[in-house]
Amino acid sequence: MTETDLSAARWRKSSRSHNNSQQQCVEVAAIAHTIGIRDSTDPAGPRLAVSRAAFGGLVEQAKAGALDHPDTP
Repeated sequence: MTETDLSAARWRKSSRSHNNSQQQCVEVAAIAHTIGIRDSTDPAGPRLAVSRAAFGGLVEQAKAGALDHPDTP
C-alpha cells in the first residue's frame, strides 16, 4: 500500500453541511487520481485516500439510500 501526500490538499465540505447543527461533517479534497477524506472536526487527524472510482461508487450508494441506517428517520 502506498501513502498519498495530502499536505497540499484543498479541503471542502458539502454545500449542504451548513445545516448540520452537530457539525459532524466530512471534508473531501481531489488530488490527481485520488480523493482525500477527513473528519471536519479533526482536520489534523487521520485521513483516508481512495480512488476517484471508489469515491464515485460510495456517492452513488449514498444517493440510492443503500448506506442509510435502518433506524434513521
